[in-house]
Amino acid sequence: MKLGESTFLLYAAKHYDNPHCYDITEFEEDMKRFQYLRKLFGRYKQFGDLKERLILNHLIIIYNCFGTEATNMLFMKLSDYQDYLKPFVDYLNFMPDYIEYDGKIIYANKINSDPIITEKLGEI
Repeated sequence: MKLGESTFLLYAAKHYDNPHCYDITEFEEDMKRFQYLRKLFGRYKQFGDLKERLILNHLIIIYNCFGTEATNMLFMKLSDYQDYLKPFVDYLNFMPDYIEYDGKIIYANKINSDPIITEKLGEI
């Protein structure tokens, strides 16, 4: 299955693996983490307020639920913040050579990493 805007939910459901999930509500809560990350990156972009540990927590939960397929999903949903997202994905060792969604292929070496985020993650 190809990842795209029209297939995002189906793609997410196919790769969702949470043994503690008893109903659709828990899946929806995990899907909201993509929105939370968007808000956190937006706050960083606007005010310079980086909550790196909170971002890492959300990312770890997303990867625990969706596995390595989460990388493509994250870069698709957070396409405006790819330079902020890449250092976190690198830090967690989930950065592939390329990302594919909506028929696009984006090579990892073409995505810049925010130097401030990279420095903060290096301090952890």
